[in-house]
Amino acid sequence: MDKVRVDKWLWSVRIFKSRTMATDACKSGKIAVDDTRVKPSTSVEVGQKVRVHKNGFNLEFKVLKLIEKRVGAPIAVTCYEDLTPADELNKYNDWYAGKARPEQREKGAGRPTKRERRQLDDFKEED
Repeated sequence: MDKVRVDKWLWSVRIFKSRTMATDACKSGKIAVDDTRVKPSTSVEVGQKVRVHKNGFNLEFKVLKLIEKRVGAPIAVTCYEDLTPADELNKYNDWYAGKARPEQREKGAGRPTKRERRQLDDFKEED
């Protein structure tokens, strides 16, 4: 096996939960192989760099092994090398800080209004 579809590879190494999500990401231009945006049917080879824009983060991987079937997480990590810069990884930690517990509302108070929601968002962004 010399080549594998990029959407299939992204799904099989567990970067996306479903192949449909990987295909949609390719179609919307969020996947690049060697700095070129690709279609879902584009083949990926060993040694190529795959850049993924997912949930506001720019992830970068180097293909070490080609697989077509989805495998367990311990095996999947051996199929790629994570080249994501440290500052991009810290972006997640900075975003997540202070958001461990969800907000609590009085029982029977209902959903927050649009105004209350904006106030909550402003309060959370102050940190």
